[in-house]
Amino acid sequence: MKFFSIILFIVLLFSSVNAADIDSLMMQGNQLYQNKQYDEAVQKYQAILDQGYSSTALYYNLGNAYYRSGKIGYAILNYERGLKLEPDNEDLQYNLKIVKARTIDRIKEVPQIFIVDWWVSFITAFSITTWQVLVIIFYLILLVSITFFFVSKHGRLQRYSIYSAFIGLLGAILFTIVLFANLSRETSKDFAILTTNTVAAKQSPNDSSNDLFVIHEGLKVAVMSQFGDWVEVKLYDGKVGWLPKSALEII
Repeated sequence: MKFFSIILFIVLLFSSVNAADIDSLMMQGNQLYQNKQYDEAVQKYQAILDQGYSSTALYYNLGNAYYRSGKIGYAILNYERGLKLEPDNEDLQYNLKIVKARTIDRIKEVPQIFIVDWWVSFITAFSITTWQVLVIIFYLILLVSITFFFVSKHGRLQRYSIYSAFIGLLGAILFTIVLFANLSRETSKDFAILTTNTVAAKQSPNDSSNDLFVIHEGLKVAVMSQFGDWVEVKLYDGKVGWLPKSALEII
């Protein structure tokens, strides 16, 4: 018992130290941003990401710093990453719209149908941690209800146990589906942002193949496949070509 207490203390201590470090880096980044030292602010915000922490606020600040330093591709990338966590964030949506207006390519994205937008809004209403907690709660409701059903000798309590077990089962199934949908969405690599100023898409994954079309920094593309150091992408107008992996960043 003492051993587990020590382990718990170490974990909590490490978590508090890590959180303090993240807060310190965020404040430093914000101060550098206010002082118009945008490249230095990017380094501070990026250091937070390197520690495995991410949030809409962090992506928002990082996108703003990149925008002010003239790197609109990376600005769009971070706004998009923030919207991946919180699609309805109005600040991210507004800034993304402003920065996209400065891009060269004018290829409109195909709007999603209403039911898809509703589903994305629903599964991202809470964080992954919150959905995990809800799954655990409803599984516990299910288990406790089943236990009460077999232990109780009263018919009324057994009926209530059946009702609560049914609710626990439905909730556990629903929130498990939502949890995995959210995890799948956050870890998906279906889209990327072009971070190179100008690049020519190739007919095949090699430098000597024919150029198909030219695209510019900030354009959002769908990732179709990868081969070595090349990525096959598709534009919203239907064009397909191969780009060097170094020319883009996965959202």
